[in-house]
Amino acid sequence: MQNKGLIKLFAILFGLVSIYQLSFTFIAGNVESKAEEFAQNKIPESVENYAVKRDLEVKNYLDSVAKEPVFAGVTYETAQQKELNKGLDLKGGINVILQISVPDLLRGLSNDSKDPKFNEALSNAGDRRSNSQDNYLELFFEEFDKIEGAKLASPDVFGTKALADEVNFEMTNNEVKPIVRRKINESITSAFEVLRERIDKFGVAQPNIQRLGDSGRILVELPGAKDISRIKTLLQSTAQLEFWDVYKAGEVQQYIMTADQIVSESLKDTEALKEEAEATETDEEDLEELLSSSEDSTDFSKSNPLLSLVANLGAQEGPVVATFAVKDTAKVNEYLAMPKVKSALPSDKKFLQFAWGKPAKNSEFIDLYALINNRNNEPQLSGSVITDAQQTYNQVGSVAVSMQMNARGAKIWEDMTGRASAQGTQIAIVLDNVVYSAPGVSSGAISGGRSEITGDFTIQEAQDLANVLRAGKLPASADIVQSEIVGPSLGQEAIDSGINSFMIALVLVLLWMIFYYGKAGLYADVALILNILLIFGVLSGLGATLTLPGIAGIVLTIGMSVDANVLIFERIREELYKGKAQADAIKDGFKNALSSILDANVTTGLTGIILLTFGTGPVKGFATTLLIGILTSLFTAIFITRLLIDGYGKNGKSLAFSTGVTKNFFQNVDIKFLSKRKVAYIISAIALIVSIGSLATKGLNEGVDFIGGRTYTVRFDQGVNPTEVENHLLETFESIEAKTYGADSQLKITTNYRINEEGDAIDKEIQEKLYSSLKEYLPADLTYAQFSVENTADAEAKLGVMSAVKVGPTIADDIKTASFYAIFGSLFVVFLYILIRFRKWQFSLGAVVAVTHDVIIVLGLFSLLYGVLPFSLEIDQAFIAAILTVIGYSLNDTVVVFDRVREYFNEHTSWPMRKLIDSSVSSTVSRTVNTSLTTLVVLLAIFIFGGDSIRGFMFALIIGVIVGTYSSVFIATPIMFDTVKKKGIDLTDSSKSNEEEEESTQTVS
Repeated sequence: MQNKGLIKLFAILFGLVSIYQLSFTFIAGNVESKAEEFAQNKIPESVENYAVKRDLEVKNYLDSVAKEPVFAGVTYETAQQKELNKGLDLKGGINVILQISVPDLLRGLSNDSKDPKFNEALSNAGDRRSNSQDNYLELFFEEFDKIEGAKLASPDVFGTKALADEVNFEMTNNEVKPIVRRKINESITSAFEVLRERIDKFGVAQPNIQRLGDSGRILVELPGAKDISRIKTLLQSTAQLEFWDVYKAGEVQQYIMTADQIVSESLKDTEALKEEAEATETDEEDLEELLSSSEDSTDFSKSNPLLSLVANLGAQEGPVVATFAVKDTAKVNEYLAMPKVKSALPSDKKFLQFAWGKPAKNSEFIDLYALINNRNNEPQLSGSVITDAQQTYNQVGSVAVSMQMNARGAKIWEDMTGRASAQGTQIAIVLDNVVYSAPGVSSGAISGGRSEITGDFTIQEAQDLANVLRAGKLPASADIVQSEIVGPSLGQEAIDSGINSFMIALVLVLLWMIFYYGKAGLYADVALILNILLIFGVLSGLGATLTLPGIAGIVLTIGMSVDANVLIFERIREELYKGKAQADAIKDGFKNALSSILDANVTTGLTGIILLTFGTGPVKGFATTLLIGILTSLFTAIFITRLLIDGYGKNGKSLAFSTGVTKNFFQNVDIKFLSKRKVAYIISAIALIVSIGSLATKGLNEGVDFIGGRTYTVRFDQGVNPTEVENHLLETFESIEAKTYGADSQLKITTNYRINEEGDAIDKEIQEKLYSSLKEYLPADLTYAQFSVENTADAEAKLGVMSAVKVGPTIADDIKTASFYAIFGSLFVVFLYILIRFRKWQFSLGAVVAVTHDVIIVLGLFSLLYGVLPFSLEIDQAFIAAILTVIGYSLNDTVVVFDRVREYFNEHTSWPMRKLIDSSVSSTVSRTVNTSLTTLVVLLAIFIFGGDSIRGFMFALIIGVIVGTYSSVFIATPIMFDTVKKKGIDLTDSSKSNEEEEESTQTVS
């Protein structure tokens, strides 16, 4: 090997850089441990809300020492910025995908156009979006173009004053489209920047926010975040701040009474029609009961349906029209929205708009306000004039938010406050359609542009509101279409199980290499440990995020690193058996193994790239570590192992590549594999028929990633029967599935109940229903706050919802389609690579048929066994990652065999084809068994000790390794042989006539 000194220098520098990068993780971890210890000593568990108070103490401690040097001048602040990021599944926290509403953006660009053609196109595009991969904007354009005479440049659509500089009435639709695309993209970019600024001010360590293509979706990952409810509010708040004049209660209360009578009459008419229909089926005995019920019609709640809901009427001169119970707001909204009720508004109040106030903490009541609206539904003053906002205190010491306006806003604010002062009226401060306060102005007009929002704020809420106002409003609503919330205790369990599985797998592999290869195996172990150090160092240096599937990817690269060393050592042993000197055997062994190692790693790397391209979240984490592992494995196996071996043997020392026990393992193997191919074909055909039959009849257990829905991991204090729980939950939910998840005291509960409805209120309502339905299975003293996944009362909670996942139907359809593209794209890319590498389509055909065979069997087993095995066999993104890994592994094995076949064809030109192939496969048995066994040991360690969340993922990989090893020998190679034999094709590098090859194959036959 040339340039040994340069390689040594590079290896040393690479190792030192990796240690340097990882040192930040150790420094940050050490400081955080001290902070946790400090908080635990200061706040005992006996204190109410001790977890929240401890978190605050931890934050204060870390803030106080952030800039102090910890080690070699490195501060905690610097270490935290450069430490190895831990993902959601290892640290807890929240991961959401927000959908910025493109329909809202289009309506905004059109100045809320009422044009029927425009709104028809919006509606049709929305209907198509649920079953299409195209983005909403392109679907809108397609639908708009279908409508005869529809013009985007129309003054009723995008030919507005706001776009007058860019759109004129003469422009065609195709000329307007690029302008609209640019405007929409600018708005989404604006939303992205607003969200990033909000998150930066929120103070979460290592946040990740990124745009997802041109779909209008934004990914936000906040590992370690605990106050989930607060984060959701922060992300979804559009920060639409408005200032409205308010009617006095006395001006509106008479209308409320009129509305009450209209609603009463309307309900009586509806009831009369219902009774008339029922009366036709009522006999004489029922008539008496019916009459008696009619006597109750004088009941106040029936004769005054709206007024009966009023808890208190507001003061005549005040801004509050009336106070209602929070639970009755939907019914009040329904009554006030009735067409007959709205038509009863006096002409001078026809634009009146009702708005609810912000309820006080723990209050069951809420105030109703009446805003003085206008024809254009536009406030006199909006939040766009706000230049600064700060959390402050008002004159009586209550928490408030102080705001400063620009010059234009200050002038309008002075006019509004002057008018309110003169008339004795109030001004409502409205944020996202909620009235936070409606102060009166008693001291005349307020100049200078200063204003204040008061309400029942905590300091934290006021700080969040000030941050949101400073960052600015979102250009459109942002709905959470996919979310994953992991509680901190579940994250800690994942860390523990991940580390355990990693260490067990590593120890087993290290021991096996020493057992099988002796001192040479010890050198391989040194290279393997360096490989792991380099992987973690590169991950840390790149700022990548380590996830549980990422740990699985690292552990899998252990198997791949072993594979490279096994290939090298087996080739060296072959050269030694030929009688070569040790130095020559080592040189030739490395040289001969290089081709197989590169081919095997390239095919696996291609599947990793496809995973990285199409995957999201944990799948990307797995792909990242897999790709890094491939590169570091190649470096350590080819160069570091060689340096160590050469260094040992340079003084003439003898190095055995086996032990006394393994010296003669797999020597002189001569198995007639091809003679058994028909039996293998029959076995595979049966397995394929059973698999396809199960897939066609039983199907697959698709997870929420593919069908949409909500999944909750719920932990109980004792074992529960999933069937009993499921039947009980069906009384509340339209459809639901409960399965044991790990221990029998933990269930995975999945439902698509109201999945098409967005909003934090819906998520909370469903979780509350889940709590109510499961109450009899939970400890009597477990409150909803403790049960919720957003629990901040107990950071070490061991019961209740441990994690929650939500996937909207639209994004689920996108995930499913992307997964299919990933699988078929992988097969195509691999076919192409093998075709280019081996220059014969028969090799590609054999490899692709074998891989397809493996994928169908893995799918078939998941179909046959779901509901039978005591762990989840859901088809989700992690499963797709497993399938692609199976494809890579199967090809890895197949390529090694094919490489030996090609080599033998060039070395033994006189051998019959059957002998060549049988000998080629036999010569790789030692490598195949060693690699498959070590890989299986690794996967089994993760499967047993790696935690519930990746058990199904590991099961797919275990099956894939077994089936992939089988198919490379008994499917890929025989199919290649049969197609080559039939055509009489030359597989040597030298030219040979087809007639001679045909004669050779006939002799074999």
